[in-house]
Amino acid sequence: MDFDAMFTAQLDALKKEGNYRIFAELERQCGAFPKAKSHDADAPEEVTVWCSNDYLGMGQHPVVRQAMKDAIDACGTGAGGTRNISGTAHHHLVLERELADLHGKEAALLFTSGYVSNWAALSTLGARLPDAVILSDELNHASMIEGIRHSRAKKVIWRHNDPEDLDRKLAALPANAPKIVAFESVYSMDGDISPMEEIVEVAEKHGAMTYLDEVHAVGLYGPRGGGVSEERGLAHRITLIEGTLGKAYGCMGGYVTGSAAMCDFIRSFASGFIFTTALPPAVAAAATASIRHLKELQTERQAQRAQVARLRSLLDRVGIPHLDNDSHIIPVMIKDPVKCRMLADILMRDYGIYVQPINYPTVPKGTERLRFTPGPLHTDADLDHLVRALTVLWKQCALAHAVA
Repeated sequence: MDFDAMFTAQLDALKKEGNYRIFAELERQCGAFPKAKSHDADAPEEVTVWCSNDYLGMGQHPVVRQAMKDAIDACGTGAGGTRNISGTAHHHLVLERELADLHGKEAALLFTSGYVSNWAALSTLGARLPDAVILSDELNHASMIEGIRHSRAKKVIWRHNDPEDLDRKLAALPANAPKIVAFESVYSMDGDISPMEEIVEVAEKHGAMTYLDEVHAVGLYGPRGGGVSEERGLAHRITLIEGTLGKAYGCMGGYVTGSAAMCDFIRSFASGFIFTTALPPAVAAAATASIRHLKELQTERQAQRAQVARLRSLLDRVGIPHLDNDSHIIPVMIKDPVKCRMLADILMRDYGIYVQPINYPTVPKGTERLRFTPGPLHTDADLDHLVRALTVLWKQCALAHAVA
């Protein structure tokens, strides 16, 4: 049997649809972010990155870099194994205490990524709580969907950011069934923010546990970077807050926070925690330094918000369609996978602007977009250059100046 032919046939179909993904070969340059060195033959040697989730540039911050260097010199590189066998380090426990404090919780538990923390926590909660029902917002991240699927618990989908639909679906469930309401704060593709207080009130009304994914909000919102739940004074009413160290904190890893009993429960039963090698101590040390910095200082957050507002204003001025939202994410709508890929290629080749096209299955067909995440290190000149390039391409490609 020719397995390669089977693989190739499906890849060819993906290319024909315009949904085949091509990765740019970039080299991040410390001290130059958001500039990066390109290794692609048909791109300028230096490009400006516009789609990074290193939202605040903390991946190159001197304090964060020094913490990682010091930990490497003190501890070496790897963790030495899983946390259960030989991989629990002092740096892990310090970081977990820092994360628990960030969200005002009793405890925290580290994972190797935000994907793993969602998958492991939701699958464990759904599988181990007898007769559990997980109510999931219809636009929840793939990691949450996979965790729910793996749990084999009963799943109920409620309309995106619709507390009234959630209320109806909770009311239809048995009163004595453990219920888990899973949702996000900032949805990364549209950039919309959930009506968190209303969702929490509905969950409390029905005695449901709340599971909040804050991965695109931690470090960015709230006076100490605790996310939208901190900004809105709701963190103490949410059962579990999940986050990442790989976005605004500029490192890698994921985590959950909540009661000591719940974190111990997940630690003890989650295969995604038990059987995977722990984060290197140096990564944990760097993340701790990043969290502490952003707890104390507003500089990066304020500069980012200024550039987000400026880019939105510039796009409005020239009539480039982008989704209106209250977050730091600016989706520019293309609504055609082939044109989306083409625009991204031209921006890279002719203007030194790197933005990855967002096509199906990440977003529904017909909603393809370029997703821009301006940060504190993008200059006004960078923003002006981007908008000039988009203006030229919009005319050349005859794209609509409206958001449907």
